[in-house]
Amino acid sequence: MKIRLGPSGIPISCKTNSSIDGVRTVAELKLNAIEISYTHGIHMSLETAKELGKIARDLDVELSIHIPYFVNLASSDKEIIEASKKRIIDSLQRGVAMNAKIIAVHAGYYGKDKEKAIEMIFEACKEITELIEKNDWNIEFGLETMGKQSSFGTLEEIINLCKKLKHLVPYLDPAHIYARNGGQINYKEIFDKLEILKLNKIHSHFSGIKYSLAGIGKGNERYHVPMKEAGPDFEEYAKEILKRKIDITIISESPILEADSFRMKKIFERLEYKF
Repeated sequence: MKIRLGPSGIPISCKTNSSIDGVRTVAELKLNAIEISYTHGIHMSLETAKELGKIARDLDVELSIHIPYFVNLASSDKEIIEASKKRIIDSLQRGVAMNAKIIAVHAGYYGKDKEKAIEMIFEACKEITELIEKNDWNIEFGLETMGKQSSFGTLEEIINLCKKLKHLVPYLDPAHIYARNGGQINYKEIFDKLEILKLNKIHSHFSGIKYSLAGIGKGNERYHVPMKEAGPDFEEYAKEILKRKIDITIISESPILEADSFRMKKIFERLEYKF
């Protein structure tokens, strides 16, 4: 069992806005993972990605990528779908260059026809995973569990697609699951459901989250907050991970980034995991 922890994006304590310096800072902080955030656009060349990957490898910092938010694989506008696929593929290419393990993707929205939207997302994912296979890219395409009722991305929906496509895996976000379920989460149930995929490793975000209620047992995420300010409960998540001896990388999406990565680390250490 190996647990890796780190921030989404450049640590707050880093003295520059350079992703390379961000990796170095993560290593100096005795953390061992970082999510390279392309959430507002891809502004990194393949050459820089390769350099980033070499430095991360030397420092034993695991890399992942969060692709741009501007993605909807179920849009009624074909140009938006094609632009979305391009953002995913551009992210994958940079991920391969830097030896990232996975990309995290917000796949799209149901719109007026939920079943049609799911089918459109499946077809787009099929096209992209076939490209991964054809090029023999050593990277996974992660569909993130989402926190709004209007978004594709319940755990069950994602598992159903992942059962059908090679290289497609769930990217867990317990805060999103918690918000979508109106402040409820069952970690045992989540990991039980994932067993059908026989994953060698799990990738996850974590943070506190504020949400609004959207009916009995339903909610919509509003915004991420530090872990101490709101649920879900991280210690129960850590206990279930340790009980099952899961290999996992957990990325802090808290506004205080590395500070909450340290909080996670302290909880694991209190539960007698040795980093």
